[in-house]
Amino acid sequence: MAGTVVTFYSFKGGVGRSFALSNIAILLARWGYRVLTIDWDLEAPGLPAYFKPLLKSPPTTGIIDLVDDFAASAQQPSSAYITELELDEPGTVHLLAAGGQHEDDYARRVQSIDWAALYAQGFADALELCRAEWTEAYDFVLIDSRTGFADIASICTAHLPDHLVVLFTANDQSVGGALDVVRRADKARDRMPYDRPQLTALPVLSRFDSRVEYERAESWYRTCTELTTPLFGNWLVHNVSPSLMLRHLTLPYVSYWSFGEQLPVLAERVPSANQIAYALETIAAVVAHKLDRSDLLADNRDAFVTAARGQPRDFAVDILVSTPRSTLGPATALVRDLRALGVRAESSLSGDVDFLAHAQDAARHLCLVIDGQVSRWQTAEAEWFLRRTLAADTDRRLFPVLTSATDPRVLPGFLRNLRHLELGPLVASNLHAEVVGDNPVPAPRADPAQVYTDASATAERSRTALLTYTGWHVVERTVRAMANATRDGDVKRMRVLVAELEAVIAPAVQDNGRVAIPGNVADLVTALLSRLGWRIREMSNR
Repeated sequence: MAGTVVTFYSFKGGVGRSFALSNIAILLARWGYRVLTIDWDLEAPGLPAYFKPLLKSPPTTGIIDLVDDFAASAQQPSSAYITELELDEPGTVHLLAAGGQHEDDYARRVQSIDWAALYAQGFADALELCRAEWTEAYDFVLIDSRTGFADIASICTAHLPDHLVVLFTANDQSVGGALDVVRRADKARDRMPYDRPQLTALPVLSRFDSRVEYERAESWYRTCTELTTPLFGNWLVHNVSPSLMLRHLTLPYVSYWSFGEQLPVLAERVPSANQIAYALETIAAVVAHKLDRSDLLADNRDAFVTAARGQPRDFAVDILVSTPRSTLGPATALVRDLRALGVRAESSLSGDVDFLAHAQDAARHLCLVIDGQVSRWQTAEAEWFLRRTLAADTDRRLFPVLTSATDPRVLPGFLRNLRHLELGPLVASNLHAEVVGDNPVPAPRADPAQVYTDASATAERSRTALLTYTGWHVVERTVRAMANATRDGDVKRMRVLVAELEAVIAPAVQDNGRVAIPGNVADLVTALLSRLGWRIREMSNR
């Protein structure tokens, strides 16, 4: 199957276009895809700076050499201009750079290009041959386009792409300019002598800061939705609202990642819902799905992302044993005993951020050693694990192992309904039977009425929480998903969402940035509680 060409475009600079493209390229490679990135912003190339840690040396060739060689009738196969990245992922990322920028005459060479003369010589047909080579060798070709209305921008927005990712920020000039370019690209594409389907455009609201001015942010969300709604017309499933989809297609402003050229997807390998890698995963999955299955994204973002993976998971660890410091000794002994039984086991100490980032999703199963109560850290671990597990085609399990000081009746709902093991001499052999399959006890089926009751209690507690504005955005998204799960009777999905909501509203150190529940979120919670009440009454009457 031929690969897909996707151009990343912004009308103005400084919106994070190169940042988004480079991170999404790495995510696609993580999911097993072959990716070619092309830096066609010749005047201000950015991709080599983002990929610098993954390059043996700076690129010495690229688009500028391809163009010059064509003009001199000495063009080589397009692979001759490509640089490979050193990336420890199942797939690959290659770079067709703008050129060797260390050359003293690079700027002169760029300024001397006469695009009209090149097209008169047949450069369009040469590009078609390059495009055919790229789409045969790669699953995805991601092009970083120049800003504005230049001739070179038309090559990237009209001639080459199957899809156009349009990044903009929350101001009239950025949104209006991006929409104008899409209209121009549509008209230019209609005049081209090549067989191309209708251009589809993916609007991405970038560098959006909703942490402080919540009401003002909501106003701009409504404005951006209204302006970009026409872009959703030829690909969004009819029963999915553009407003909901634009929320999924928003890259938040995170000050930490605004310094230098960075790749957060390498650091945030298992991101939580308020991290920027989470949003990048969502957009990468839309690209991987080729703008299809938007109904699945609307109903279940995590299943949508999981379904975008290009290959089945191969877990390096059978079971990850998570423990608080109070049970570190017994947990270490448990890991040792599991290994003696042939189980690939590792341990995670609550609060060990670096280990979690690399190991959490490398394990097929998660074992939580609980001493008295579940820590906030363990709640987050369980939520991350369940979110990754939800749509996986694997038998992934969560095993709560309780000390004698733990009362199972006071556990959070998403753990209370699971089969519990006791921390003692037999726990290793019991876990071995579960993991390896020696007469394992079947995973218990959740009591739907109890799951909905737990969901109602958690939603009720959210009314009194004090969170940051970013936290309330996560609550809003989770509550909407809980309403969908209630409507569909999806008990498995509801258990995961309850865990996610509990992790978000769990008590934390208070600061001046935390506020009470906003009005629109309170209305969603009220509607959810009404729907849950109806579902609980329906089940009690059966």
